[in-house]
Amino acid sequence: MSPARTRLVAGAVVSASTLLLAGCSGASDSPSASRDAINYALPANFTPNWILPIGTAAHLNTNNRSIADSLWERLVAYDGSTGKIAWNKKASIATAADFAADSKSVTITLGNRHWSDGKPITSRDVQFWFDLIKANKAEWAGYTPGQAPDAWTSFKTVDDRHFTITFDRAYNPQWMLANELSEITPLPQHAWDKGGDAKQVWKNLNDAAKNISGYASDPLWKVISGPYAVKSFSTAGKVVLTANKKYDGGEKPGISTVNLLPFTTADAEKNALRSGSVDYGYIEATDLDQKESFTAQGYEVKPWSGWAITYMPYNFNNPAMGAVFKQLYARQAVQHSIDQASLAKVVLNGTAVVGYGPIPQGQASDFVAPEQKNNPYPFSTDTARNLLTEHGWTEQGGVMTCTEPAKCGEGVAEGTKFEMQVLSQSGSTVTDNMMSAIQSSLAKTGIKFSIKTAPVNSVLSQTPQCTSDQPICKWQLSFFGTAGSWYFNAFPTGDSLFQSKGGSNFGNYSNPDVDKLISASTTSSSNQAIQDYSAALAKDLPVIWLPEPVYQVSVVKNGLGGFSQDSLANFHPAEWKWTS
Repeated sequence: MSPARTRLVAGAVVSASTLLLAGCSGASDSPSASRDAINYALPANFTPNWILPIGTAAHLNTNNRSIADSLWERLVAYDGSTGKIAWNKKASIATAADFAADSKSVTITLGNRHWSDGKPITSRDVQFWFDLIKANKAEWAGYTPGQAPDAWTSFKTVDDRHFTITFDRAYNPQWMLANELSEITPLPQHAWDKGGDAKQVWKNLNDAAKNISGYASDPLWKVISGPYAVKSFSTAGKVVLTANKKYDGGEKPGISTVNLLPFTTADAEKNALRSGSVDYGYIEATDLDQKESFTAQGYEVKPWSGWAITYMPYNFNNPAMGAVFKQLYARQAVQHSIDQASLAKVVLNGTAVVGYGPIPQGQASDFVAPEQKNNPYPFSTDTARNLLTEHGWTEQGGVMTCTEPAKCGEGVAEGTKFEMQVLSQSGSTVTDNMMSAIQSSLAKTGIKFSIKTAPVNSVLSQTPQCTSDQPICKWQLSFFGTAGSWYFNAFPTGDSLFQSKGGSNFGNYSNPDVDKLISASTTSSSNQAIQDYSAALAKDLPVIWLPEPVYQVSVVKNGLGGFSQDSLANFHPAEWKWTS
């Protein structure tokens, strides 16, 4: 679950207990008025809540980033909307990136582009972003110590349309371009820099971004570079985008008005589909047996698969269970208790693929190690029980209890019960079924697994990085929904997720050997480096690996085309067109 580059996508659809009126706050209940508009259903119970094109830990919602990218185009836009993951130059401010022969610097060329107020987009606007991130890196969700911006030692302006970024050493150009430079979004320095140092400007922008009701009226958000502008933005999640008439980039919007509609339940969204008031929506995997009812109404049903992994992070700093989580044998026992094949086939109705490590397995690639492909911890509750009894645990009252602390491991006290609680996304039948299935299989091992639920945004805010002495550190496991996955850029490194102190290393996992492997994957041009990383984390289990579902099963009105569904899980309204 990038922040930037990489990003958490919690887009699970949910089942229903409320009516359409409550489920779709502020949404239109009628079909798009003309071919000049489209109604797009946002993932249920996961509303947009951030406009600033710089991610922070509490706003890791891919919908936020998709909206921001429609307003402010990235320097280097990577996406899979053309059918493969690649640099989409039509949606980028930069036109070229020339790496030095020693791979220690890159010179960027900007296109002849303008802000919506007519001012040219220049190197100064890129440096403005650069300076903000340098000064406030700890608050940027894309930050991993030692990588951007630490790895960028200087920014040198050549002229208005050329600049050079120098690195602290040689890097893999593929990784640098796809995972680091793609994080940069040129910002309108002349409109956003109101004086003061970079920390004060950062504070001003973040304070303004907290005022959701002001997004449509605040002058800050009117100076844009992208194909769309905000017409309205409700605190309930409905967003209306309108074509930016001053846009001079390569992705001219084909539809002038885009209505992004929020829903709190999947049933409310499905009712909207059936009524024809949604042009681009979704159904749950469990609804695939109803596919013909939607195709008969003039929709096409097509799964939206992604370049992603799904997992449940442990909180290694939890004061009650952190010491247990730090024992590899304990994590092995948990992983042996997860029946991924059954979860993928039964709970997710065959729309998911198993995942045994940190590299996506839903698409063929040269990045996955044999150790990950072959599943080092196949489902077996007998094996799981044996691991625990061999390490000093005895079942008491149906729950494994540490009776020999010398064997249980450092910090695990006698009498400790193997009891875990997960904070999981609320409202989703699929998520509920998955958590219940995991609860049942863990019980056979002697591990008590209790489930607490909350909306996805609450799960994100209540399960942050923390230290054991902080009250917020009481969380033990978190799960962002059955489509709450981590979507990678083209090069799937674990720098943000699993490197010590990584910006999205929610559970505070730390392994110096893994840190070295991650570093090697970013500097070596050989795929062996990333395969070594794949093998190591498949074995070391920094999280509970789970099946990777499709992002969603899309239901799209016939005649809406001109695009592929982005495997990076962003949506690109400028590419949508009514073709018939």
